[in-house]
Amino acid sequence: QVQLVESGGGLVQAGGSLRLSCAASGRILWINDMGWYRQAPGKQRELVATITGGGSSKYADSVKGRFTISRDNAKNTVYLQMNSLKPEDTAVYYCNADVTDFSRRGDYWGQGTQVTVSS
Repeated sequence: QVQLVESGGGLVQAGGSLRLSCAASGRILWINDMGWYRQAPGKQRELVATITGGGSSKYADSVKGRFTISRDNAKNTVYLQMNSLKPEDTAVYYCNADVTDFSRRGDYWGQGTQVTVSS
């Protein structure tokens, strides 16, 4: 069974920074795309950033220039460096990974980590 475990959320003032991490574990053969999504209260879950196994990344327009996604394939870990945080970045952030293990290829989600940005 593949599991994704996030860490690094918390409370920060506007203009501050946080770094999220998400580690995948289990009987993993390889991980394809990895990404971060977020869901604010009363809103739908939205894409924040994705990164391919080769390191190509995409970002939501709202975070371009402020957030950076990266991954360490040896550690099966994806990171999200968040700078110049704004109150509107407040949300639960979820890690996502497209994983091939010994039995199947599947889409997995972490449990979420809260990010709160105060004004």
